Amino acid sequence: MNLFRNVVFIAAIAGLVAGVALACMQAYATVPLILKAEVHEQAEGGHSHENAAAPAPADAATGNAMSSSAPAASNAMTPAPAAQAAPEEDEGWAPADGFERFAYNVVSNVVTGIGFALVLVAVSEFAGGIGNWRQGVFWGLAGFAIFTLAPGLGLPPELPAMPAADLTQRQIWWLATVVATAIGLGLIAFRKSLPLTILAVLLIVAPHIVGAPQPDSFETPIPEGLHHQFVVAVTLTNLVFWLVLGAVVGIVRGRFTGTATSLRDSFA
Repeated sequence: MNLFRNVVFIAAIAGLVAGVALACMQAYATVPLILKAEVHEQAEGGHSHENAAAPAPADAATGNAMSSSAPAASNAMTPAPAAQAAPEEDEGWAPADGFERFAYNVVSNVVTGIGFALVLVAVSEFAGGIGNWRQGVFWGLAGFAIFTLAPGLGLPPELPAMPAADLTQRQIWWLATVVATAIGLGLIAFRKSLPLTILAVLLIVAPHIVGAPQPDSFETPIPEGLHHQFVVAVTLTNLVFWLVLGAVVGIVRGRFTGTATSLRDSFA
């Protein structure tokens, strides 16, 4: 029980710090771009809104945002267009713009951050644990490559009103990409042999050779430049998120384990 308690404790602190940091970055980097996209969506009379509603769960599932907690919230809170297109449909409750929206985004990012931190701490313990913030940064870079960079090459973050392929197909491709990339990086880092390195490279590139599911049409009212800015902003904010997450895990673990070599021996 001590090991489980220690893992959860470290993950909770790291997830809290990294989640709050991500929410603050999103408020200045990605949310303004989402609001601009919603203006373009409304200018089109909201006819693309129903097609754009589906990507939100996929983005949340793909981990592009932690990347996508902001886009998902934005899609959920897009106001009048859908109501104008179909007045009889009830869009359901959504947080109001401003502080309420920001608060819910913070909670969402903290919960997601704790989840990723649990994975990071648990996996790293099999490799001896993260002893300091420098090691944490490298583990954070690995997490960024696995959960954001690799899936984002095939399924970049989406703004409201952008077309997307079938949700189930995207989720399957995203999960396969994450698993293949994680195994590939693990083989490269911990198994020093040429055949395994070749296998690792094949695993990493295989999902991209197969290709991510694509929509039938790429027509969208969203300007290409705006989408490009959004992809860059999401990628950079997620990079910082993973660096902070890994560094905080290393600091907290190193602070509380002391001279112990594993979490099992610490927090007596």
